[in-house]
Amino acid sequence: MPSQNNMKYKPAYLGLFAAVAIIFGYIESLIPVFAGIPGIKLGLANLSTLFILEKYSFREAALVSTIRILVIGFLFGNLFSIFYSFAGSLLSLTTMTFFLKKFHFSTIGVSILGGVSHNIGQLLIASLIVENTAVFYYTPPLLISGIITGAVIGMLTQEVSKRV
Repeated sequence: MPSQNNMKYKPAYLGLFAAVAIIFGYIESLIPVFAGIPGIKLGLANLSTLFILEKYSFREAALVSTIRILVIGFLFGNLFSIFYSFAGSLLSLTTMTFFLKKFHFSTIGVSILGGVSHNIGQLLIASLIVENTAVFYYTPPLLISGIITGAVIGMLTQEVSKRV
């Protein structure tokens, strides 16, 4: 938890990290889909969310995540991308908070769980939207990508935490 002196700067930190998440989201929108499988991406914008979750709480991380999803969705996506992002984010943030606060998982462990649960959340909403369970064929590559990208984002978040 930040010191009492840093708490007066909390709105500035949240705004800064929301802006960073939006910039990372824009950068990711320029990168083509990996391996031809929809939904696989690095998740750079989640670095901000994980950082805020570790420094503050679920509420602040959810606020930063919501701002990021709405801005990126309206600027670079569409209504469906907003639905997919909210579903993934809600499950991911809930999972990360639970394992961070209850079991004191490491940043990398929490991030891996976040990456995997984000992909599961997106698969669940996709199956509801298209009214077909065939989307679950994407589960194995999405779980593998969630583990790999979650580990990368976790390592990057650790480095940012050391320097901020």
